[in-house]
Amino acid sequence: MKGKRMRGAAALMWLTTLLWATIGAAAQEAQHVDVLQIEGAVTPVMISYIERGIRTAEKDGAQALIVELNTPGGQIDLMNKVVEAILGADVPVVVYVYPQGAYAASAGTLITLAAHVAAMAPGTRIGAASPVGAGGTELEPTIASKEKEDLMAQSRGLAARRGQKAVDFAQAAVDTAKAASAQEALELGVIDYIARDLPDLLQQMEGQTVTVQGREMTLHTSTVPVNELPMTFVEQVLHVITNPTIAFLLLSLGPTAILFELSSPGGYAAGIFGAICLLLGFYAMGVLPVNYAGLLFIVLAFILFVADIKAPTHGVLTVGGVISLIAGGLILFNSPLYQVSLVAVASVAVVVGLFFAFAVAKAVRAQKWPVVTGREGLIGEIGYARTALEPDGMVFVHGELWQATAIEGPIAQGEPVEIVDMQGFRLHVRKTAQA
Repeated sequence: MKGKRMRGAAALMWLTTLLWATIGAAAQEAQHVDVLQIEGAVTPVMISYIERGIRTAEKDGAQALIVELNTPGGQIDLMNKVVEAILGADVPVVVYVYPQGAYAASAGTLITLAAHVAAMAPGTRIGAASPVGAGGTELEPTIASKEKEDLMAQSRGLAARRGQKAVDFAQAAVDTAKAASAQEALELGVIDYIARDLPDLLQQMEGQTVTVQGREMTLHTSTVPVNELPMTFVEQVLHVITNPTIAFLLLSLGPTAILFELSSPGGYAAGIFGAICLLLGFYAMGVLPVNYAGLLFIVLAFILFVADIKAPTHGVLTVGGVISLIAGGLILFNSPLYQVSLVAVASVAVVVGLFFAFAVAKAVRAQKWPVVTGREGLIGEIGYARTALEPDGMVFVHGELWQATAIEGPIAQGEPVEIVDMQGFRLHVRKTAQA
């Protein structure tokens, strides 16, 4: 009996040791940070990426979720969704304005202020959060006042825990578009750290206490591994599409490919490619703030291109189409946040213009070619009398047999004849010495 008790105690101790080892291993495995990398304007794709990153960090027990941010900002409603996601997270969210030369402008300012921990790399900047119109224009005074008051109240609330200097800066960033360097932001309390890179940031955050959903949490990040959470393939594609330059490229290539398919049907590849480009371009327009005057200029450009092919004007309409396409590209997303590259606009306009100029040249050349079918294509042609023409008979021309009438006397079988006229399906011919 005593031996059984000893064996039972030993088994219990073994199970206890195994349990503690399993718990310790699980705790050790949880000691990591998840990292997102965000670059570009705030878009719905970015929102879904951040939300997915927060859910992942919550589930895998990460010490924190670090968002490496480089953004010119975005629309207020999209920014609010990012702020809501950060404030509602059950894991500490760290916004790190990175790399050097990056910025958290406009909406990026409030996103940084919403983070539990904020940091910037040397040479980065933050601020300039004044609201502007969808086209980059000044808002109507009453609307501007309402937007500013709302944003200033939101910025004050987000910066309140960082001290009065941070509150004053946050309000000035909205009211007067004030901006600050990384060092200035640190001195004002807007951010917690200036870090050269991610390892430097992890070292500096060691031991910091943050409040998440009313709970105090102490970060231990100096030696934890980093788990990068890249965008999925679909997110990457949609993120690329919402780049204003790519969106303009899609809207230009789509109609060009479709018109090419219509001009030489049968292959389908060009038409399918063009349709896909247009659909992706329409998706981008649904996400980005579109200036519809720019879109109308692009539509006008292709109308002029097609008109020049149908009624060639020696390239005048094509030149007008190129100018209209450039104008459309420049104002399509005419906003400080959504700029189409001038080089891209000029390059696309020139390439599309050359394509349609080539099409116009082919159309003009085709008009100058001699007619080879019908009445005009037969008159003046040389054939052979398949039967004697006295005066009626059969002639062979263009690989076909025709009924014919000799108008200048009989013609023997096998003699060369010249077609001089055509009445219905009967040729009028005369004898010729030309073979």
